[in-house]
Amino acid sequence: MGGFIQPNPTTEGRETNLRAIGIAIAVVAAIIGVLFLISRTEQKAPTRPHPYVANVKLSDPKMSAKENFVGATVSYVDGTVTNSGNQTVTRVVVEVTFRDSIGQLAQRETDPLHVLQISGPYPDAVDVSLSPLAPGQSKPFRLTFESISAQWNHEYPELKVTDVTVK
Repeated sequence: MGGFIQPNPTTEGRETNLRAIGIAIAVVAAIIGVLFLISRTEQKAPTRPHPYVANVKLSDPKMSAKENFVGATVSYVDGTVTNSGNQTVTRVVVEVTFRDSIGQLAQRETDPLHVLQISGPYPDAVDVSLSPLAPGQSKPFRLTFESISAQWNHEYPELKVTDVTVK
């Protein structure tokens, strides 16, 4: 007598299971869709470096390290940046590549270059936009690294100018 008045427990269990499976499939499909969209937006077309990059030269690199006030070691690459072109440089981006003991990539950093200004007892590293590099001018520069990979071979890193802004 219970066929019309009370639902069959096996039919109700199947509907609940099908609903849960449907929801799970929809969630997984949504996650895959979002990951696909993210991976497509992160792929950027390789950009060509600014043609003026060839006129910005880095020379005389020297490395040093100091301990900061919290006890961590901060590493510095100092040198000279020269503008051998005929325009004023207001921004320089440098790719720094640290190698391991067998010459493979240990760490790669892309950082803006800072020039050193003497405005007191210690040199101050300021952005190139605050102290532009005029045509034919050379200035001391500094790159600062809070941490360097433990696999680094402790040789000078490779320095490559990858972008510039001129005015």
